[in-house]
This record gives sequence, C-alpha cells and structure tokens, in this order.
Amino acid sequence: PQALDADQVARAVVESVAENTSDAVVGALVWGAAAGVPGLLGFRAVNTLDAMVGHRSPRHRRYGWASARLDDLAGWPGARLTAVLAAAAGDDPRGALRSWRADAERHPSPNAGPVEASFAGALGVRLGGTLSYAGRVEHRPVLNGAGRPVAVPDIERAVRLSRRVGLLALGVCAAARLLAAGGRS
Repeated sequence: PQALDADQVARAVVESVAENTSDAVVGALVWGAAAGVPGLLGFRAVNTLDAMVGHRSPRHRRYGWASARLDDLAGWPGARLTAVLAAAAGDDPRGALRSWRADAERHPSPNAGPVEASFAGALGVRLGGTLSYAGRVEHRPVLNGAGRPVAVPDIERAVRLSRRVGLLALGVCAAARLLAAGGRS
C-alpha cells in the first residue's frame, strides 16, 4: 500500500466494491431465493472458504483448488445478475454491456470478470491493469479501456452503484421467491 498513490488505491477499492457486491450481497440473495436460509448460509460458507484457502500457495495447494472451483460454480448466477443490474442501474448502461461483452472473459476470475467489467463500463472508468496482489505484481487485463482512470471520488460512485444493485437484487430475488412459493400452493 505504501507504493500506491491515492488513485491506485481508489482503483483497488472500486474493484473490491464491485466484486463484493456480487459475493457478499447479490450471490447470497440469489441462493436465499433459490434455497432459503440454508442456501444463503451455504453460499456464504463456500465463499468464505474460498477466501480463506482458495489460493495457489504452497500451504493450500492440495485442497484450495476445490474450494475455489466450488466458489466459481456457486457464484456464477449471482455474478451474472450483478453484472446485469450494474448495467441497468449505472450511469452508462450501454458502456457497461459493451465492457462486459468485450473484457469479462479476459479476467482470470470467471465471476469477477463480468462484475468488474460491468461496473467499469457503468461508471465510465478503467479497471484492471498492473496491480500488487498478495505481495507480488500482477498484470491483469484492462477492463473498459475506453474509460478514464479511476479517481478517489469514484469510490463513492461505486458504493452508490453497489447499493442500487443490492436493492434491485433484493427486489428480483424476493419476487422470484414469491413467484416460486405461489406456484406450490
């Protein structure tokens, strides 16, 4: 963090807000709608396990891959819903969809790619590129290359977008749950 300037920290925060909107909010709501409280808790357990041991480190090499793949599978529907809702709720829906289509698959994560690309396009900013992750430098694909560099005020814009996405996801998931329950009566 000492080597990062304020705008680089802001970029990391915006990327984190986007990914955590999917992992901590929308994904949990999707699984709650699909399978009730057990689904919600199960999804959060899988996501937390991945965060704790789903790394390619010598310590977790033999089993971390399993939690990472399970998290990829469990997070897939929530990530796509997050990307769609970010496009719908963002300042530039076309830019969000364009960035998602063009850039998401180049991201190393099958779920963070669509979400971060959609947020980047919706906010009109450029995410990705060279970053420091877990003490090493990584070169990741640029998401929304036509966007401007992230600045500190974009943190608040990303948080506002995250809140809108969360509220829309709550509405979508509650409606889906109610429709599913109505079909059982």
